[in-house]
Order: sequence, then structure tokens, then C-alpha cells
Amino acid sequence: MPARANRPIIVATVLASLTTLLLGCASGRPENDSTTVNFLLESMPTNLDPRIGTDAFSEHIDYLLFDSLLQRDDHLDLAPDLAEKWEMPNAQTYVFHLRHGVRFSNGQPLTSADVKFTFDSIRSGAIKTAKRGAFALVDSIATPDPWTVIFHLTAPYASFPLNLIRQAVGVVPQNAGPDFAQHPVGTGPFRLVNLVTDEEILVERNPDYFAGAPTLERVRFRIVPDALVRALELRKGSGDLEYNSLTPDMVDALGRDANIEIARAPGTALAYIAFNFDDPILQHRQVRQALAYATDRESLIKYLLRGQARPADSLLPPNHWAYDSNAAHYDYDSARASSLLDAAGFPRGPDGIRFHLELKTSTDESTRLLAAALQDQWHQVGVQLDLHSLEFATFYADITRGSFQLYTLHWLGANLDPDIFEYVFSSAKIPPAGANRGHYRNPQLDVLLEQARVTADRAKRKEILSQIQQIVAEDEPYINLWYYDNVCVHRRRISNIQLSPGGDFDFLQHAVISSR
Repeated sequence: MPARANRPIIVATVLASLTTLLLGCASGRPENDSTTVNFLLESMPTNLDPRIGTDAFSEHIDYLLFDSLLQRDDHLDLAPDLAEKWEMPNAQTYVFHLRHGVRFSNGQPLTSADVKFTFDSIRSGAIKTAKRGAFALVDSIATPDPWTVIFHLTAPYASFPLNLIRQAVGVVPQNAGPDFAQHPVGTGPFRLVNLVTDEEILVERNPDYFAGAPTLERVRFRIVPDALVRALELRKGSGDLEYNSLTPDMVDALGRDANIEIARAPGTALAYIAFNFDDPILQHRQVRQALAYATDRESLIKYLLRGQARPADSLLPPNHWAYDSNAAHYDYDSARASSLLDAAGFPRGPDGIRFHLELKTSTDESTRLLAAALQDQWHQVGVQLDLHSLEFATFYADITRGSFQLYTLHWLGANLDPDIFEYVFSSAKIPPAGANRGHYRNPQLDVLLEQARVTADRAKRKEILSQIQQIVAEDEPYINLWYYDNVCVHRRRISNIQLSPGGDFDFLQHAVISSR
């Protein structure tokens, strides 16, 4: 189709314009403190109390200021943090043994009383937080000595420890007051120095951090909402780095600057398209499979994302311990897509069109470009895709109440927990109970989801999760598009950028700054 043939030219023209703008700016030596990294952040964190903040920016900065009982390793499995070891005497009891000698950044020693206070304050409603529901099955928390914490649950819950990782909740001191978010004190690798709402957050290294103090002395998170301004500041040198906040074309343009480097690593954030199973067309499994085969993800990644993503075949990323590589794959195959649509009883009409579908999206530009590209690709197999862009609040309200045929969104972080399959595909999780917005129902899957939720044995649970992934891949309630890469654009004076899969700011613990 002509539209598709012209797309690389259009993208190249946009890139050329960005390159001219970004590389044409005058470059001068920034008046920065040579020991401070200037991190350009697109939005202010909503709350730096790690029991409360749920937006990505709060959680990323809390990751630097606080620890929790556990953290994730490179395979997204559980690893020690404040707890050096743990065990399960039975399916409803978790015992954690704390490290000795850990102190908060104000010098106060960490004990089991701090851990109990942190989670009791969430459970009791002493603080208002959306994280309270994660601890609904906790019956009590015991602290038999200063180094031991015991959680007693009312029922088995295999994913419970994931609520105790650093990305979920950080441990706060037992004397944390109502203004704690303004003066947070944690045990993490950095400590807060200054916070000016909508302007900046300044942190400095914690020299007594139990895992070893960071090399960086200070990091200033400057709030710069406009992406183009962030790009220009990186070009001038008034900003040192950004993370996952620029368009692929901007990243490509800045990569041509001799003073700038691009660090990339596979990420876990997932883009997807969801189907409404109440729709008379989309309730046909062959139609859903056909649309998956009609989606040329490799081309979309190449031209729209500048190669900064990897095709996805599951909600779980490939490096996840529970990922099943044997589930059905949907590589681009327009002939097979056409055959499936014929078999489903939707032949081409005189105009070559089989049927119309409406895809709802937000007004985000990257999403609109994706929708236009899909419109072109699906037209080749006889599907006319009509596009409907809405402001996010309206868009989200529509998809929550099931007012859509298809929509596209992405999962950020939630797809690291295997329980996401229950949250988005269980027949018991139709909104408002969960995120099964497409009203997908499969009784066999429901049984397996319940088994996965309560099975603590790792090998048995992985086997159940493999069956779940195979059923979901066959039924295709989602078209899994891709996992976005994590991309950090930084000045060359910053080095040793080691990006982790989850997109956290943990690379700042190991980054190095030079005086040049």
C-alpha cells in the first residue's frame, strides 16, 4: 500500500528535522557542579513516602532512598535485601531474618519493630494508601526478636513475597510522622537533601549503606516536563542524563552528538492490543488469531520505535523465571491471516473489505502513529480499522466499562508478577474487580489461575503457569506487541551505566562521573 511504502520516508524526514534542531543548538560548557549528576525527569513524584507513592517516578526515587525485605534479581526472581534469608514453615507463614548492623540515613538502627510498623501502618489504615489491598490476607505480624519478622496469612498466597520487594514498599522508621513524605528517611544507597515541588529533588550518597556506598556524590532530579526541552538540555550540557523519556527519533538524533552516549538494555514494559469478547466479530478465536498474524511487529519496531523494542509473545518477559517459550507465537503471516478470516466466515466484499473494527487509543502521538500503521497492515487482509483517539481520562473510562472493540495500552511493572494473568484474564476480575476489560472467560483457565495463586512450590507453580500461557496464547485475548527497551541518553562524563530490566533507577548506584 502507498501509505506503508512512504512511512520510512516520512519517519526519515521527521528524524532529519529533529537532528537539525538538536544538533544545531549552540553548545557551551554547562555551569554544573562537577560532582553532581543532573537527571532530567519529566514529572514530579506524587509522594516519596514508599508506603503511599504508586506512580513510576515516586517508586523509582524511593528505590534509591529505601530498602525492603526483598528485591528482584536479573531473572526477576526474589533475592535478599534487608532480609538476608527467609523461609516458609507452612503455606500461610513467612519468616524473615534481618541483616544486622543496618542503619537509617539519620543513624537510627533498623530493627524488626521498624518492619512491623511499616506494614502495620498500611494494614491498619493509619495512612491512606492504595497499597493496603496487597496485605488483605495478612492476619498478623510478629517480631519475636529485633532481627526476625513473621507474617501470618489467613490463606495461602504464593505471590505474597512480591509485596515485600523494594519496588513495592520501602521500610520506614517506626517514628515516621504524618509529614514523612516531605522528609523521608530510609536505609537505601542515597538520602534526601532537598525537595522543591515541581522543580527538583536533590539526593546524596549514603556513606553507610550496607551494600556499599554509591560512587556518585549527588544526583539532582530536575523536573523538565517537555521532551524537546529535555533533549536540548542534554545537547547543551545543562542536563546529564534522561531515562526512557524521549521519543525514538529524539534518541537517534542525540546519538549523533559526539558528547552524548546511548545506553540500551532489554526492558519489561509491554505494549499490547486488547479484544472485547462481547463483540460478535471478535468473539471468534480465528479472527483474533488472524489479526495477530496480520500485525508485522518487526516493521513497526524498526520504523516506529527505531529498533528500541523486542517482539513479545507473553505478558511475562523472556528473562522471567516463569516465562514459557513453548506457547504459540504469531509471526507476521498475511496469507495465514487471510485464510483464518475466510475460515471464520468473513469473506472479502466487493471492495475487498471483510468488516470494520474500531481501535480506541489515547491522544499520545506514539500511540496514534501505531494505530495508523496497524490500519495500513490490517487493510491488506481485508480489515478496515477505524481509529478513535480520546483524552486519556475518557479513554480509560471507556475501556474500563467495556465500551470498545479494541484498544491499545501497555503494562509497566505489573507484568513482572505472574498473578497478572489472574488480574487481566480471570472471569472473576472483570472491572471493577480487576482488569479483565475484554470480558474474556475460560473455565479451564480459571481453575489453573486459582491453582497458581495458592501453589507455593516453585516447580509446580511454573508448570501451572506454563499451561496458563499456552491457553492464553491459543485464545489470544491480547495481541502482545513488544517489550520496550530501556534507553538512557547521557553525557559522556557519566559512565558505567548498567541498566536493569525493570527500568528502575538502580543504575545510579554504580554510575561514575568524570570531571571532563
